[in-house]
Amino acid sequence: MLYPLFFVAVYLSHFRLLRLPYFWDEGGYYIPAAWDFFRTGTLIPQSTVTNAHPPLPSILLAAWWHLSGYVVSGTRTLVAMVAAAALLGVFKLTRTLTTSAVAAVTVVLTAIYPVWFAQSTLAHADIFAAALTLWGLAFYFNHDSADTGSSLVLNPIYSALMFSLAALSKETSIVTPIALALWEIALLLQNRRAPQSRRLHLSWMAALLAPILPLAAWYAFHYHRTGFVFGNPEFLRYNATANLDAYRIALCLWHRLLHLFAHMNMFVPVVCMIAAMFLPIAATNKRLPISRPALKAIGVVLLANWIAFSILGGALLTRYLLPMYPLILLVGVNTWRRRLSERWLLLAALSAIAFLAGIWINPPYAFAPEDNLTYRDFVVLHQQAVRFIDLTYPQATVLTAWPATSELNRPELGYTNHPVKTAPILNFSLEQIEKAAADPGSYDVALVFSTKWAPPANRVDLSRQHESVDTKYFDFHRDLSPSEIATILHGEVVWQAHRKGEWAAVLHFPRIVEASFHPLENPDPLYSYL
Repeated sequence: MLYPLFFVAVYLSHFRLLRLPYFWDEGGYYIPAAWDFFRTGTLIPQSTVTNAHPPLPSILLAAWWHLSGYVVSGTRTLVAMVAAAALLGVFKLTRTLTTSAVAAVTVVLTAIYPVWFAQSTLAHADIFAAALTLWGLAFYFNHDSADTGSSLVLNPIYSALMFSLAALSKETSIVTPIALALWEIALLLQNRRAPQSRRLHLSWMAALLAPILPLAAWYAFHYHRTGFVFGNPEFLRYNATANLDAYRIALCLWHRLLHLFAHMNMFVPVVCMIAAMFLPIAATNKRLPISRPALKAIGVVLLANWIAFSILGGALLTRYLLPMYPLILLVGVNTWRRRLSERWLLLAALSAIAFLAGIWINPPYAFAPEDNLTYRDFVVLHQQAVRFIDLTYPQATVLTAWPATSELNRPELGYTNHPVKTAPILNFSLEQIEKAAADPGSYDVALVFSTKWAPPANRVDLSRQHESVDTKYFDFHRDLSPSEIATILHGEVVWQAHRKGEWAAVLHFPRIVEASFHPLENPDPLYSYL
Protein backbone atom coordinates (compact mmCIF):
# COMPACT_ATOMS: atom_id res chain seq x y z
CA MET A 1 0.00 0.00 0.00
CA LEU A 2 2.90 2.38 0.64
CA TYR A 3 4.73 1.71 -2.63
CA PRO A 4 2.41 3.78 -4.89
CA LEU A 5 2.72 6.68 -2.44
CA PHE A 6 6.50 6.45 -2.45
CA PHE A 7 6.64 6.23 -6.25
CA VAL A 8 4.35 9.24 -6.77
CA ALA A 9 6.44 11.26 -4.30
CA VAL A 10 9.71 10.37 -6.08
CA TYR A 11 8.21 10.91 -9.54
CA LEU A 12 6.66 14.31 -8.81
CA SER A 13 9.68 15.62 -6.90
CA HIS A 14 11.88 14.76 -9.90
CA PHE A 15 9.42 15.75 -12.61
CA ARG A 16 11.65 18.49 -14.08
CA LEU A 17 14.54 16.01 -14.37
CA LEU A 18 12.76 13.21 -16.23
CA ARG A 19 13.57 14.46 -19.74
CA LEU A 20 17.18 15.42 -19.19
CA PRO A 21 19.64 13.67 -21.54
CA TYR A 22 21.94 11.11 -20.01
CA PHE A 23 24.72 12.31 -17.73
CA TRP A 24 28.38 11.26 -17.41
CA ASP A 25 28.60 7.52 -16.55
CA GLU A 26 25.05 6.98 -17.78
CA GLY A 27 26.13 7.88 -21.30
CA GLY A 28 29.62 6.48 -20.85
CA TYR A 29 28.67 2.91 -19.94
CA TYR A 30 25.29 2.02 -18.45
CA ILE A 31 23.00 3.26 -21.23
CA PRO A 32 25.25 2.00 -24.09
CA ALA A 33 25.49 -1.41 -22.39
CA ALA A 34 21.71 -1.60 -21.99
CA TRP A 35 21.25 -0.24 -25.54
CA ASP A 36 23.42 -3.05 -26.92
CA PHE A 37 21.40 -5.66 -25.03
CA PHE A 38 18.14 -4.04 -26.16
CA ARG A 39 19.17 -4.17 -29.83
CA THR A 40 21.22 -7.36 -30.05
CA GLY A 41 20.55 -9.38 -26.91
CA THR A 42 24.23 -9.54 -26.00
CA LEU A 43 25.21 -9.20 -22.34
CA ILE A 44 28.72 -8.10 -23.32
CA PRO A 45 28.65 -4.46 -24.49
CA GLN A 46 29.76 -3.94 -28.09
CA SER A 47 29.51 -0.17 -28.52
CA THR A 48 31.44 0.69 -25.35
CA VAL A 49 34.39 -0.82 -23.53
CA THR A 50 33.35 -3.77 -21.39
CA ASN A 51 34.37 -3.49 -17.75
CA ALA A 52 32.70 -6.63 -16.37
CA HIS A 53 29.92 -4.84 -14.50
CA PRO A 54 27.14 -7.41 -13.88
CA PRO A 55 24.24 -7.29 -16.36
CA LEU A 56 21.07 -6.97 -14.26
CA PRO A 57 20.61 -3.17 -14.79
CA SER A 58 21.00 -3.65 -18.55
CA ILE A 59 18.43 -6.46 -18.53
CA LEU A 60 15.92 -4.42 -16.52
CA LEU A 61 16.41 -1.29 -18.64
CA ALA A 62 16.08 -3.19 -21.92
CA ALA A 63 12.95 -4.99 -20.70
CA TRP A 64 11.41 -1.68 -19.65
CA TRP A 65 12.26 -0.06 -22.99
CA HIS A 66 10.20 -2.75 -24.72
CA LEU A 67 7.23 -1.37 -22.76
CA SER A 68 7.95 2.36 -22.64
CA GLY A 69 9.92 2.73 -25.86
CA TYR A 70 13.49 3.99 -25.92
CA VAL A 71 12.95 7.46 -24.47
CA VAL A 72 14.88 9.20 -21.71
CA SER A 73 11.75 9.86 -19.66
CA GLY A 74 10.96 6.14 -19.73
CA THR A 75 14.40 5.31 -18.36
CA ARG A 76 14.10 7.87 -15.59
CA THR A 77 10.62 6.62 -14.70
CA LEU A 78 12.02 3.11 -14.21
CA VAL A 79 14.81 4.45 -11.99
CA ALA A 80 12.21 6.39 -9.98
CA MET A 81 10.33 3.10 -9.50
CA VAL A 82 13.54 1.45 -8.26
CA ALA A 83 14.23 4.38 -5.91
CA ALA A 84 10.70 4.05 -4.50
CA ALA A 85 11.30 0.34 -3.93
CA ALA A 86 14.53 1.22 -2.12
CA LEU A 87 12.67 3.66 0.15
CA LEU A 88 10.11 0.96 0.88
CA GLY A 89 13.01 -1.29 1.91
CA VAL A 90 14.25 1.50 4.20
CA PHE A 91 10.80 1.71 5.77
CA LYS A 92 10.55 -2.05 6.33
CA LEU A 93 14.07 -2.25 7.74
CA THR A 94 13.57 0.70 10.10
CA ARG A 95 10.12 -0.33 11.27
CA THR A 96 11.43 -3.83 11.99
CA LEU A 97 14.11 -2.42 14.27
CA THR A 98 12.30 0.61 15.75
CA THR A 99 8.87 2.20 15.37
CA SER A 100 6.69 3.38 12.51
CA ALA A 101 7.32 7.03 13.42
CA VAL A 102 11.10 6.57 13.27
CA ALA A 103 10.70 4.65 10.01
CA ALA A 104 8.63 7.44 8.42
CA VAL A 105 11.15 10.14 9.38
CA THR A 106 14.08 8.00 8.22
CA VAL A 107 12.43 7.47 4.82
CA VAL A 108 11.78 11.20 4.35
CA LEU A 109 15.32 12.16 5.30
CA THR A 110 16.76 9.46 3.04
CA ALA A 111 14.64 10.61 0.11
CA ILE A 112 15.76 14.25 0.38
CA TYR A 113 19.41 13.61 1.23
CA PRO A 114 21.14 15.33 -1.74
CA VAL A 115 23.18 12.32 -2.90
CA TRP A 116 20.15 10.01 -2.73
CA PHE A 117 17.84 12.61 -4.30
CA ALA A 118 20.18 13.14 -7.26
CA GLN A 119 20.63 9.41 -7.85
CA SER A 120 16.89 8.68 -7.73
CA THR A 121 16.46 9.21 -11.49
CA LEU A 122 20.01 8.58 -12.76
CA ALA A 123 20.45 5.22 -14.51
CA HIS A 124 23.54 4.11 -12.62
CA ALA A 125 23.85 0.58 -11.32
CA ASP A 126 24.20 1.95 -7.79
CA ILE A 127 20.51 2.72 -7.26
CA PHE A 128 19.55 -0.80 -8.38
CA ALA A 129 22.16 -2.31 -6.06
CA ALA A 130 21.13 -0.03 -3.18
CA ALA A 131 17.47 -1.04 -3.43
CA LEU A 132 18.26 -4.75 -3.40
CA THR A 133 20.89 -4.40 -0.66
CA LEU A 134 18.44 -2.56 1.59
CA TRP A 135 15.83 -5.27 1.06
CA GLY A 136 18.46 -7.90 1.83
CA LEU A 137 19.22 -6.07 5.07
CA ALA A 138 15.51 -5.77 5.85
CA PHE A 139 15.09 -9.56 5.68
CA TYR A 140 18.33 -10.11 7.59
CA PHE A 141 17.32 -7.91 10.51
CA ASN A 142 13.79 -9.30 10.47
CA HIS A 143 14.98 -12.46 12.26
CA ASP A 144 15.72 -10.36 15.35
CA SER A 145 12.07 -9.57 15.81
CA ALA A 146 10.29 -12.54 14.19
CA ASP A 147 10.74 -15.87 15.89
CA THR A 148 8.19 -17.99 14.05
CA GLY A 149 9.35 -21.16 12.39
CA SER A 150 8.44 -20.00 8.88
CA SER A 151 10.36 -16.74 9.24
CA LEU A 152 13.45 -18.58 10.42
CA VAL A 153 13.40 -20.52 7.14
CA LEU A 154 12.18 -17.87 4.72
CA ASN A 155 14.16 -14.82 5.87
CA PRO A 156 17.56 -16.35 4.98
CA ILE A 157 16.19 -17.39 1.58
CA TYR A 158 14.72 -13.97 0.84
CA SER A 159 17.86 -12.24 2.08
CA ALA A 160 20.10 -14.49 -0.06
CA LEU A 161 17.94 -13.71 -3.11
CA MET A 162 18.06 -9.96 -2.55
CA PHE A 163 21.81 -9.89 -1.95
CA SER A 164 22.38 -12.11 -5.01
CA LEU A 165 20.40 -9.72 -7.22
CA ALA A 166 22.30 -6.80 -5.67
CA ALA A 167 25.61 -8.46 -6.59
CA LEU A 168 24.32 -8.97 -10.14
CA SER A 169 23.54 -5.24 -10.26
CA LYS A 170 26.90 -4.00 -8.95
CA GLU A 171 29.76 -6.33 -8.07
CA THR A 172 30.84 -4.30 -5.03
CA SER A 173 27.48 -5.01 -3.37
CA ILE A 174 28.99 -8.34 -2.33
CA VAL A 175 30.83 -6.46 0.45
CA THR A 176 27.71 -6.22 2.63
CA PRO A 177 26.66 -9.91 2.73
CA ILE A 178 30.27 -11.02 3.17
CA ALA A 179 30.67 -8.63 6.10
CA LEU A 180 27.49 -10.00 7.68
CA ALA A 181 28.66 -13.58 7.06
CA LEU A 182 31.86 -12.81 8.95
CA TRP A 183 29.74 -11.30 11.72
CA GLU A 184 27.67 -14.50 11.86
CA ILE A 185 30.89 -16.51 12.17
CA ALA A 186 31.87 -14.38 15.17
CA LEU A 187 28.44 -14.94 16.71
CA LEU A 188 28.72 -18.69 16.05
CA LEU A 189 32.02 -18.84 17.91
CA GLN A 190 30.48 -16.86 20.74
CA ASN A 191 27.38 -19.10 20.99
CA ARG A 192 28.87 -22.40 19.85
CA ARG A 193 27.52 -24.26 22.89
CA ALA A 194 23.88 -23.44 22.12
CA PRO A 195 22.60 -25.91 19.46
CA GLN A 196 19.66 -23.76 18.33
CA SER A 197 21.78 -20.63 17.97
CA ARG A 198 24.44 -22.63 16.16
CA ARG A 199 21.93 -23.84 13.56
CA LEU A 200 20.58 -20.31 13.10
CA HIS A 201 24.04 -18.84 12.57
CA LEU A 202 25.00 -21.62 10.15
CA SER A 203 21.86 -21.06 8.07
CA TRP A 204 22.59 -17.32 7.88
CA MET A 205 26.21 -17.94 6.98
CA ALA A 206 25.11 -20.11 4.06
CA ALA A 207 22.53 -17.54 2.96
CA LEU A 208 24.95 -14.62 3.14
CA LEU A 209 27.71 -16.43 1.26
CA ALA A 210 25.32 -17.68 -1.43
CA PRO A 211 25.49 -14.40 -3.49
CA ILE A 212 29.11 -15.23 -4.30
CA LEU A 213 27.92 -18.03 -6.60
CA PRO A 214 25.89 -15.99 -9.16
CA LEU A 215 28.58 -13.30 -9.19
CA ALA A 216 31.27 -15.93 -9.84
CA ALA A 217 29.10 -17.40 -12.60
CA TRP A 218 28.87 -13.98 -14.26
CA TYR A 219 32.64 -13.52 -14.14
CA ALA A 220 33.14 -17.01 -15.59
CA PHE A 221 30.78 -16.13 -18.44
CA HIS A 222 32.55 -12.81 -18.97
CA TYR A 223 35.94 -14.53 -19.08
CA HIS A 224 34.61 -17.09 -21.56
CA ARG A 225 33.35 -14.35 -23.90
CA THR A 226 36.13 -11.75 -23.56
CA GLY A 227 39.21 -13.42 -22.07
CA PHE A 228 39.10 -10.98 -19.11
CA VAL A 229 37.65 -11.75 -15.69
CA PHE A 230 37.31 -8.26 -14.20
CA GLY A 231 37.10 -6.21 -17.37
CA ASN A 232 39.81 -4.86 -19.59
CA PRO A 233 43.31 -4.40 -18.07
CA GLU A 234 43.04 -0.60 -17.90
CA PHE A 235 39.76 -0.81 -15.98
CA LEU A 236 41.27 -3.32 -13.55
CA ARG A 237 44.36 -1.15 -13.07
CA TYR A 238 42.40 2.04 -12.45
CA ASN A 239 39.89 0.50 -10.03
CA ALA A 240 42.03 -2.02 -8.13
CA THR A 241 45.73 -2.64 -8.68
CA ALA A 242 46.78 1.01 -8.96
CA ASN A 243 45.10 1.79 -5.64
CA LEU A 244 47.23 -0.46 -3.43
CA ASP A 245 49.36 2.36 -2.06
CA ALA A 246 49.40 2.78 1.73
CA TYR A 247 49.32 6.58 1.64
CA ARG A 248 46.52 6.63 -0.92
CA ILE A 249 44.46 4.18 1.14
CA ALA A 250 44.94 6.37 4.22
CA LEU A 251 43.75 9.40 2.23
CA CYS A 252 40.76 7.44 0.94
CA LEU A 253 39.82 6.34 4.46
CA TRP A 254 39.70 10.00 5.47
CA HIS A 255 37.71 11.03 2.39
CA ARG A 256 35.26 8.16 2.81
CA LEU A 257 34.78 8.98 6.49
CA LEU A 258 33.79 12.50 5.45
CA HIS A 259 31.56 11.11 2.70
CA LEU A 260 29.71 8.94 5.19
CA PHE A 261 29.26 11.35 8.08
CA ALA A 262 29.73 14.92 6.83
CA HIS A 263 29.24 15.26 3.06
CA MET A 264 26.29 17.25 1.72
CA ASN A 265 25.21 18.37 5.20
CA MET A 266 25.11 14.84 6.64
CA PHE A 267 27.09 16.35 9.51
CA VAL A 268 23.86 18.00 10.76
CA PRO A 269 22.03 14.79 11.79
CA VAL A 270 25.32 13.17 12.86
CA VAL A 271 26.25 16.07 15.17
CA CYS A 272 22.69 16.10 16.52
CA MET A 273 22.94 12.38 17.22
CA ILE A 274 26.28 12.74 19.04
CA ALA A 275 24.90 15.64 21.10
CA ALA A 276 21.75 13.66 21.96
CA MET A 277 23.84 10.77 23.25
CA PHE A 278 25.02 12.99 26.12
CA LEU A 279 21.42 13.45 27.28
CA PRO A 280 19.65 11.00 29.60
CA ILE A 281 17.13 8.62 28.10
CA ALA A 282 13.65 10.12 28.10
CA ALA A 283 11.36 8.76 30.81
CA THR A 284 8.90 7.47 28.22
CA ASN A 285 11.56 5.62 26.24
CA LYS A 286 13.24 3.25 28.70
CA ARG A 287 13.08 0.37 26.22
CA LEU A 288 15.91 0.21 23.69
CA PRO A 289 14.17 0.00 20.25
CA ILE A 290 17.24 -1.29 18.38
CA SER A 291 18.78 -4.40 19.91
CA ARG A 292 22.49 -4.34 20.63
CA PRO A 293 23.21 -7.22 18.19
CA ALA A 294 21.41 -5.26 15.44
CA LEU A 295 23.38 -2.09 16.24
CA LYS A 296 26.61 -4.06 16.13
CA ALA A 297 25.64 -5.63 12.79
CA ILE A 298 24.90 -2.18 11.36
CA GLY A 299 28.30 -1.06 12.60
CA VAL A 300 29.93 -4.06 10.89
CA VAL A 301 28.24 -3.18 7.58
CA LEU A 302 29.29 0.47 7.79
CA LEU A 303 32.85 -0.45 8.75
CA ALA A 304 33.19 -2.99 5.94
CA ASN A 305 31.91 -0.60 3.28
CA TRP A 306 34.06 2.25 4.62
CA ILE A 307 37.20 0.14 4.31
CA ALA A 308 36.27 -1.62 1.04
CA PHE A 309 35.46 1.58 -0.83
CA SER A 310 38.64 3.18 0.44
CA ILE A 311 40.60 0.49 -1.42
CA LEU A 312 38.41 -0.36 -4.42
CA GLY A 313 37.47 2.10 -7.13
CA GLY A 314 39.61 4.70 -8.83
CA ALA A 315 37.12 7.52 -8.34
CA LEU A 316 35.85 8.36 -4.85
CA LEU A 317 32.21 8.63 -5.91
CA THR A 318 29.72 8.91 -3.08
CA ARG A 319 27.07 6.94 -4.95
CA TYR A 320 29.08 3.79 -4.16
CA LEU A 321 28.01 4.30 -0.53
CA LEU A 322 24.33 4.85 -1.36
CA PRO A 323 22.82 2.06 0.81
CA MET A 324 24.88 3.19 3.82
CA TYR A 325 23.18 6.57 4.24
CA PRO A 326 19.80 5.16 5.35
CA LEU A 327 21.60 3.09 8.01
CA ILE A 328 23.31 6.19 9.42
CA LEU A 329 20.01 8.08 9.42
CA LEU A 330 18.22 5.13 11.02
CA VAL A 331 20.61 5.11 13.98
CA GLY A 332 20.53 8.90 14.25
CA VAL A 333 16.74 9.25 14.18
CA ASN A 334 16.33 6.41 16.67
CA THR A 335 18.82 8.13 19.02
CA TRP A 336 16.85 11.40 18.86
CA ARG A 337 13.58 9.58 19.49
CA ARG A 338 14.96 7.76 22.49
CA ARG A 339 16.73 10.70 24.12
CA LEU A 340 14.45 13.65 23.38
CA SER A 341 10.92 12.27 23.58
CA GLU A 342 8.66 14.63 21.55
CA ARG A 343 11.32 17.24 20.78
CA TRP A 344 13.17 14.86 18.48
CA LEU A 345 11.05 16.07 15.56
CA LEU A 346 12.78 19.46 15.81
CA LEU A 347 16.10 17.77 15.03
CA ALA A 348 14.42 15.93 12.17
CA ALA A 349 13.16 19.25 10.79
CA LEU A 350 16.62 20.83 11.16
CA SER A 351 18.19 17.91 9.25
CA ALA A 352 15.51 18.13 6.57
CA ILE A 353 16.22 21.84 6.05
CA ALA A 354 19.95 21.12 5.79
CA PHE A 355 19.36 18.37 3.24
CA LEU A 356 16.98 20.45 1.14
CA ALA A 357 19.52 23.28 1.10
CA GLY A 358 22.22 20.83 0.01
CA ILE A 359 20.19 19.80 -3.03
CA TRP A 360 20.65 23.28 -4.54
CA ILE A 361 23.50 24.94 -2.60
CA ASN A 362 26.99 23.63 -3.31
CA PRO A 363 29.47 22.97 -0.47
CA PRO A 364 32.75 24.93 -0.12
CA TYR A 365 34.91 22.17 -1.61
CA ALA A 366 35.26 20.18 -4.82
CA PHE A 367 32.68 17.41 -5.31
CA ALA A 368 31.08 15.30 -8.02
CA PRO A 369 28.18 17.13 -9.75
CA GLU A 370 26.01 14.01 -9.41
CA ASP A 371 25.90 14.51 -5.61
CA ASN A 372 23.19 17.16 -5.95
CA LEU A 373 21.41 19.04 -8.73
CA THR A 374 24.65 20.48 -10.05
CA TYR A 375 24.49 17.60 -12.54
CA ARG A 376 21.38 19.23 -14.02
CA ASP A 377 23.32 22.44 -14.65
CA PHE A 378 26.02 20.37 -16.38
CA VAL A 379 23.50 18.61 -18.62
CA VAL A 380 21.58 21.78 -19.54
CA LEU A 381 24.79 23.58 -20.52
CA HIS A 382 25.84 20.65 -22.73
CA GLN A 383 22.39 20.55 -24.33
CA GLN A 384 22.68 24.22 -25.26
CA ALA A 385 26.26 23.88 -26.53
CA VAL A 386 25.51 20.83 -28.69
CA ARG A 387 22.39 22.52 -30.09
CA PHE A 388 24.48 25.58 -31.01
CA ILE A 389 27.03 23.39 -32.81
CA ASP A 390 24.25 21.51 -34.63
CA LEU A 391 22.73 24.75 -35.91
CA THR A 392 25.89 26.74 -36.62
CA TYR A 393 28.57 24.18 -37.56
CA PRO A 394 26.69 21.01 -38.61
CA GLN A 395 29.65 19.52 -40.52
CA ALA A 396 32.36 20.48 -38.05
CA THR A 397 34.93 18.25 -36.40
CA VAL A 398 34.72 19.13 -32.71
CA LEU A 399 37.66 19.14 -30.33
CA THR A 400 36.33 18.08 -26.92
CA ALA A 401 36.74 15.71 -23.98
CA TRP A 402 34.65 12.92 -22.51
CA PRO A 403 31.70 12.81 -21.83
CA ALA A 404 30.99 15.37 -24.58
CA THR A 405 32.60 13.01 -27.11
CA SER A 406 29.84 10.47 -26.38
CA GLU A 407 27.17 13.19 -26.35
CA LEU A 408 28.20 14.21 -29.88
CA ASN A 409 28.90 10.72 -31.26
CA ARG A 410 25.85 8.90 -29.90
CA PRO A 411 22.43 10.36 -30.82
CA GLU A 412 20.71 7.85 -28.51
CA LEU A 413 22.01 9.82 -25.49
CA GLY A 414 19.58 12.65 -26.26
CA TYR A 415 21.85 15.60 -27.14
CA THR A 416 21.79 15.49 -30.95
CA ASN A 417 19.88 13.65 -33.65
CA HIS A 418 22.91 12.79 -35.77
CA PRO A 419 26.52 11.77 -35.02
CA VAL A 420 29.05 14.58 -34.94
CA LYS A 421 32.74 13.99 -35.67
CA THR A 422 35.04 14.64 -32.73
CA ALA A 423 38.74 15.03 -31.99
CA PRO A 424 39.06 13.76 -28.39
CA ILE A 425 41.40 14.97 -25.66
CA LEU A 426 41.47 13.94 -21.98
CA ASN A 427 40.50 17.26 -20.41
CA PHE A 428 41.10 21.00 -20.71
CA SER A 429 44.23 21.32 -18.64
CA LEU A 430 47.21 23.23 -20.01
CA GLU A 431 49.02 20.03 -20.98
CA GLN A 432 46.13 18.70 -23.05
CA ILE A 433 45.41 22.03 -24.74
CA GLU A 434 49.07 22.35 -25.76
CA LYS A 435 48.85 18.88 -27.34
CA ALA A 436 45.77 19.98 -29.27
CA ALA A 437 47.59 23.12 -30.41
CA ALA A 438 50.26 20.94 -32.01
CA ASP A 439 47.70 19.52 -34.49
CA PRO A 440 45.37 22.39 -35.43
CA GLY A 441 44.24 20.80 -38.66
CA SER A 442 42.35 17.96 -36.95
CA TYR A 443 39.45 20.14 -35.75
CA ASP A 444 37.70 23.38 -36.61
CA VAL A 445 35.38 23.80 -33.59
CA ALA A 446 35.91 23.07 -29.88
CA LEU A 447 33.39 22.32 -27.15
CA VAL A 448 35.09 23.08 -23.81
CA PHE A 449 33.49 22.76 -20.39
CA SER A 450 34.17 22.34 -16.69
CA THR A 451 35.19 18.71 -16.15
CA LYS A 452 35.60 19.21 -12.38
CA TRP A 453 33.43 21.29 -10.09
CA ALA A 454 35.34 23.40 -7.57
CA PRO A 455 34.47 26.65 -5.75
CA PRO A 456 35.37 29.80 -7.72
CA ALA A 457 38.72 31.43 -7.00
CA ASN A 458 37.14 34.21 -4.94
CA ARG A 459 35.20 31.80 -2.68
CA VAL A 460 36.17 29.65 0.30
CA ASP A 461 37.61 26.34 -0.94
CA LEU A 462 38.37 23.78 1.77
CA SER A 463 39.83 21.36 -0.77
CA ARG A 464 42.39 23.77 -2.25
CA GLN A 465 45.04 22.95 0.35
CA HIS A 466 44.93 19.27 -0.72
CA GLU A 467 45.05 20.01 -4.45
CA SER A 468 48.53 18.58 -5.08
CA VAL A 469 47.65 15.29 -3.38
CA ASP A 470 44.30 15.08 -5.18
CA THR A 471 46.10 15.69 -8.47
CA LYS A 472 48.52 12.83 -7.81
CA TYR A 473 46.05 10.24 -6.55
CA PHE A 474 42.56 11.24 -7.69
CA ASP A 475 43.01 12.72 -11.18
CA PHE A 476 42.27 16.27 -10.07
CA HIS A 477 43.22 19.05 -12.50
CA ARG A 478 42.42 22.66 -13.22
CA ASP A 479 40.61 23.38 -16.48
CA LEU A 480 41.71 26.46 -18.41
CA SER A 481 39.08 29.12 -19.01
CA PRO A 482 37.49 29.46 -22.47
CA SER A 483 39.44 32.66 -23.17
CA GLU A 484 42.74 31.00 -22.21
CA ILE A 485 41.98 28.01 -24.43
CA ALA A 486 41.02 30.31 -27.31
CA THR A 487 44.29 32.20 -26.94
CA ILE A 488 46.44 29.06 -27.00
CA LEU A 489 44.54 27.49 -29.91
CA HIS A 490 44.22 30.77 -31.87
CA GLY A 491 40.45 30.66 -31.95
CA GLU A 492 37.52 32.78 -30.85
CA VAL A 493 34.78 32.13 -28.29
CA VAL A 494 31.49 32.18 -30.22
CA TRP A 495 29.20 30.90 -27.45
CA GLN A 496 29.50 30.42 -23.70
CA ALA A 497 27.26 30.08 -20.65
CA HIS A 498 27.58 29.58 -16.88
CA ARG A 499 25.32 27.94 -14.31
CA LYS A 500 26.29 27.96 -10.59
CA GLY A 501 29.96 27.15 -11.10
CA GLU A 502 29.51 24.95 -14.18
CA TRP A 503 30.43 26.43 -17.56
CA ALA A 504 30.61 25.47 -21.22
CA ALA A 505 31.80 27.29 -24.34
CA VAL A 506 32.08 26.77 -28.08
CA LEU A 507 35.22 27.96 -29.87
CA HIS A 508 35.61 28.44 -33.61
CA PHE A 509 38.93 28.38 -35.47
CA PRO A 510 38.97 30.28 -38.77
CA ARG A 511 41.50 28.40 -40.86
CA ILE A 512 43.56 29.91 -43.69
CA VAL A 513 43.73 27.40 -46.53
CA GLU A 514 46.40 27.71 -49.23
CA ALA A 515 45.01 27.09 -52.73
CA SER A 516 46.77 26.73 -56.09
CA PHE A 517 45.64 26.35 -59.72
CA HIS A 518 46.64 23.24 -61.70
CA PRO A 519 45.66 23.38 -65.43
CA LEU A 520 44.23 20.23 -66.99
CA GLU A 521 46.57 18.21 -69.17
CA ASN A 522 43.87 17.50 -71.78
CA PRO A 523 41.28 20.20 -71.36
CA ASP A 524 37.84 19.74 -72.87
CA PRO A 525 37.37 21.90 -76.02
CA LEU A 526 34.29 23.50 -74.57
CA TYR A 527 36.29 24.30 -71.38
CA SER A 528 39.01 25.96 -73.54
CA TYR A 529 36.40 27.94 -75.40
CA LEU A 530 34.84 29.21 -72.18
